[in-house]
Amino acid sequence: MKVLVTDPIADAGLDVLRDAGHEVETGYELEGDALLEAVSDANGLIVRSGTEVTEEVLDAAEDLVIVGRAGIGVDNIDIDAAKDHGVIVANAPEGNVRAAAEHTVAMTFATARSIPQAHIRLKNGEWAKSDYLGTELDGKTLGVVGLGRVGQEVAKKLDSLGMDIVAYDPYISEERADRIGADLVEFEPCLEAADFLTVHTPLTPETEGLIAEDELDLLGDGYLVNCARGGVVDEDALAAKVEDGTLAGAAIDVFAEEPLPADSPLLEHDDIIVTPHLGASTEAAQENVATSTAKQVNAALIGEPVANALNAPSIDESAFPRVEPYIDLAETAGKVAAQLLDGRIEDIEVVYEGDIADEDVEFVTASALKGVFEPLEWQVNAVNAPQIAEDRGVDVTESKTRQAEDFQSLISVTVSNDDDEVSVDGTLFAGDDPRIVRIDGYRVDAIPHGRMVIARNTDEPGVIGLIGSVMGDHDVNIAGMFNARETIGGEALTVYNVDSEVPDAAKEELEADERIIGISDITLNGQA
Repeated sequence: MKVLVTDPIADAGLDVLRDAGHEVETGYELEGDALLEAVSDANGLIVRSGTEVTEEVLDAAEDLVIVGRAGIGVDNIDIDAAKDHGVIVANAPEGNVRAAAEHTVAMTFATARSIPQAHIRLKNGEWAKSDYLGTELDGKTLGVVGLGRVGQEVAKKLDSLGMDIVAYDPYISEERADRIGADLVEFEPCLEAADFLTVHTPLTPETEGLIAEDELDLLGDGYLVNCARGGVVDEDALAAKVEDGTLAGAAIDVFAEEPLPADSPLLEHDDIIVTPHLGASTEAAQENVATSTAKQVNAALIGEPVANALNAPSIDESAFPRVEPYIDLAETAGKVAAQLLDGRIEDIEVVYEGDIADEDVEFVTASALKGVFEPLEWQVNAVNAPQIAEDRGVDVTESKTRQAEDFQSLISVTVSNDDDEVSVDGTLFAGDDPRIVRIDGYRVDAIPHGRMVIARNTDEPGVIGLIGSVMGDHDVNIAGMFNARETIGGEALTVYNVDSEVPDAAKEELEADERIIGISDITLNGQA
């Protein structure tokens, strides 16, 4: 088959394709009509960040089976359009873990010992030995925000060099953290304890600006290292804190805008070390992502499962129509449960009742895990979600029973830790109409779409009216409401479908009323 490669990848990846018998065509300058013509008879397409895989490109590629992204980010690929065209999109999230971790360690040493600054002055003829008094890492505390694959690798490397490790990650178990030598703490204590803070989170609406002025004040006279994603750290605040001496220094490899603008305040301070997004720029990392991507293209072209497919869970073709509606339902139940749990997730249980228990539900369970972990990983999907759970030390249990009370089929997703658990049950009405039908045992009938507000309150007259009035006062339109209670005068739970985000001021006003036990704002379907 023909594989078109439109951005440079390591020769090792091209060799994997050729060894499998495929015709490999490279076109690194293709764009516009030339790209459309070249892709018209391609069965596989491999890109990096330089090629925009738009709906127009997919329309032209009638024979295309898979788009392989030699790297992590897929912002340049229209994944929804690819799904509509039946084209698999796969990336290579593992290939640069070691490279990113090593660059983080290098940047930590560089800022601790002012290595680039001293180098430049010596090159300029200055022997500035007395101007630089470095900080040793041995015996210092490393704070890790985000203990995913790269964060764990950094923690292990710097732990072996004598650093004490504290970490903040609400999605990892204490047992897993202990195994890599990290003390798991909450966010603010992590910043307060750290002499060096390293960031390893994806850029999401929740993490954008996560570390700003107040958080940098908690870090005190420490050092900050960010080799993960630009935008997680407020760059203006960082520059100001280094300038006024609040922070001792920083080392930054990623930026909110890339290339970094010439007028960036980060360039004005000698104590801020910057590199041009070099985290994955090693020969080994580039070879790894190239060969990984090529192997996935090979698998897709012969109909085998694709390990890092972002839009195509692999399941037997004959069973897929029966299982397909439950994939989104399980993911939604996982999202709702994860957003309702107060604290880190240590256990996930997925239970199947009724007819669905007769099916192969491996990828339905994986979709539930995807829903739970989606805020955490850059490209979590139904294929890699089980591995993410294993990497984070989260125990996953799956069980089935043919008995289903009240429903033909029911999926229950429960997330828990030592202190709390949340259970969300979903079913399908009329074959493919999803509903959330129970939350922590409360019977509801909620449409899982867009934004949901879940209120826990005492069952008293006027409470629902209060919630509606406060929502209206803050211009939040309620599209639907579903109420349940345990006993008259006991506790009640109400699910509201709303058309917009609930402002913090509205939540604060509601929670100030002693009848309101808690208000949770749940985001579904990718809405911001």
